[in-house]
Amino acid sequence: MFALPLGNHAQLRPLEPWHAQEFLAHIDRARPHVDPWIPWATFSTDLASATAVLQRYADQQAADTRRIYGIWLDGTLVGGVMFTKFDAASGVCEIGCWLEAEGAGRGLVTRACRALIDWAFGERGMSRVEWWVASGNTRSIDAARRLGMTRDGVLRQHSPYRGIRRDSEIWSILSEEWSPVGGVAASDVKAELDQLMRTFLGAFTNTGGSEPNVDAVREVFIPQGMIISHVGAEPVVYDLDAFVEPRLRILTDGTLTEFSEWEVAERTEIFESIAHRFSEYRKSGFLNGEWFEGSGRKTTQFIRTPAGWRMSSMAWEDV
Repeated sequence: MFALPLGNHAQLRPLEPWHAQEFLAHIDRARPHVDPWIPWATFSTDLASATAVLQRYADQQAADTRRIYGIWLDGTLVGGVMFTKFDAASGVCEIGCWLEAEGAGRGLVTRACRALIDWAFGERGMSRVEWWVASGNTRSIDAARRLGMTRDGVLRQHSPYRGIRRDSEIWSILSEEWSPVGGVAASDVKAELDQLMRTFLGAFTNTGGSEPNVDAVREVFIPQGMIISHVGAEPVVYDLDAFVEPRLRILTDGTLTEFSEWEVAERTEIFESIAHRFSEYRKSGFLNGEWFEGSGRKTTQFIRTPAGWRMSSMAWEDV
């Protein structure tokens, strides 16, 4: 049986009709996490409907128009990836993904999607891989960025769902832009590091009533990541949980509002599978109701992992 290892005790395998019972149990767990973004999850509500979903994909795979694969973690189905459209004649296909909470934060979707894209370009000679996503689905958009995709545009009010019409974004990557695992251009690495920094800084934004996404810190760092504040007389060293939890509290309890932080200058050096970045940043917001502005410097270390580049450590000081 085909099974592709994804690391961290995970495997990518074909998801077939005979998996329907396991698939239904997984969807029941995943529903709160994925239902707003993957409407077909609402169609798998009992064994018959779950079987029908997988049978449709089996029939479409036989016609070479769609394919679906599951991600198993420690023997449990936790998500999957699929070709939601596969048109060999035109050389264009579309991929998608979903994941229950238990599988999040491990790089599984990124590695699984890379396997699909490698196959589409390398084995099937496709020219373009697309990624369609609702504009509010930030996790899926971040995944598209990690895969090196470019946002082609937005289809306004394109997709009706539960009485609401939502914008759809179209992202894509072309065969000549794709770097298979093991070979990545320096410009692509720089773009990935740029995005990691934007995601990190954007995780704390709560302007205009927006909700901060501090969990993104765990996505851009390796699990053992270290963050060091050198603002006072002595450095303060945090692991990810110790760094995230108090910041989430002050960003959501009214202590710190209309906050944003952004890079104004950077210098990045890449050495094979490690990299370093020196950044200057600015920040502003209301702290306890009073407006403030600040600036500072950061140094960030990166390493390349099987799931792509990740931050390994960061130190900062305010000036």
